[in-house]
Amino acid sequence: MKKTIFKKFYLDALKAFFVTSFTLVSITWILQAVNFLDFVSEDGHSLLTYFKYSFYNIPKIFVKTYLLAFFISFYYLLINYENNNQLLIFWSNGILKTIFLKKLLIFVIFLYLIFLFFSFFLAPFSQNKARFLIKKSNLEFFPSLIKEKKFIDTVEDFTIFLESKNQNQLENILIKDSSNPNNIQIIISQNGSLLNNDNQKILTLNNGKIINTNLDKKNTILNFETTNINLNQYSTKSVTDFKVQELSSLVIVECIFSLYKNRNFDSEEINCNKNFLDKLNQEMYERLFVPMYLFIISIIVTYLILKPHNNINYNMWKYKIFLFSVIVIILSELSVNVVSDNLNKNLAVLLFLPLIFVFLYFLFLKKSSSST
Repeated sequence: MKKTIFKKFYLDALKAFFVTSFTLVSITWILQAVNFLDFVSEDGHSLLTYFKYSFYNIPKIFVKTYLLAFFISFYYLLINYENNNQLLIFWSNGILKTIFLKKLLIFVIFLYLIFLFFSFFLAPFSQNKARFLIKKSNLEFFPSLIKEKKFIDTVEDFTIFLESKNQNQLENILIKDSSNPNNIQIIISQNGSLLNNDNQKILTLNNGKIINTNLDKKNTILNFETTNINLNQYSTKSVTDFKVQELSSLVIVECIFSLYKNRNFDSEEINCNKNFLDKLNQEMYERLFVPMYLFIISIIVTYLILKPHNNINYNMWKYKIFLFSVIVIILSELSVNVVSDNLNKNLAVLLFLPLIFVFLYFLFLKKSSSST
């Protein structure tokens, strides 16, 4: 009978958690996807690149909302169980509140492993794929972003202005090319045309002049009848360098150990030096240890079962637990910034988790024995 009761509870818990998580991820993803429209409207990437990039960010969103989804789902579930007198089924079948907590913690281990898989492996992998996608993108939409009487600087070190545009035919064109810092070019052309297909993006200019400016600010002027500019040679203004959160966890771990042991570590993904040690430690803390806050939140939420809903102080008890849980979730995010390149300081931060867990656990045992 007890197995059946807990089986029902676990199924309800999973259902509540996945519905809550799906809702939070969906809302966050939609809001974030709107912000990513700049990749098309300003940076010139294709819609396919935009949708792929947005999709690759879902695991990271899932990781960021995991603790909140867990808290909301279990908080709602236990209150719902209490209001419908479903918790009485546990107590009437001889299940102690301490046993209930232990069973819940065993279940949380399963959710923790899912969280750990996403934060340690899947989210960094998908973020890496997203950055690589931007890195290899060839600005498919750039030609269509060229508008009349507007300075367009979508492409890095390349600014274009034109007076009129009729499909791919351009009139009175002004271009500033700063891709070579030793020789900045100003190009003026009476007219031109755009060749835009999957393989080539060529800007053909007619009847104009090129003004070259070197480091000594000396100008040379060249007249031309026709010249071609290959737009494929220019890169996007989107950030293409890999960020710490986009690096493989194994690469970060190897780099950290190498820095502490004063060994060299070569990697194409990261410039492994002590200037980034604090950020690397923070990233690994966020991936490995922030998921452990699940256990602390699970104990705090389980305090709900210590008072029945007909208790005069039950509503105030609910609000206190809600507030305390929110504070812990905020603390889990703030604690990342406390981690640094100081090993002793980091160990002190890590010890906080088991200490607060043990304190809350034994406090629960004490309160549950006095409430029975």
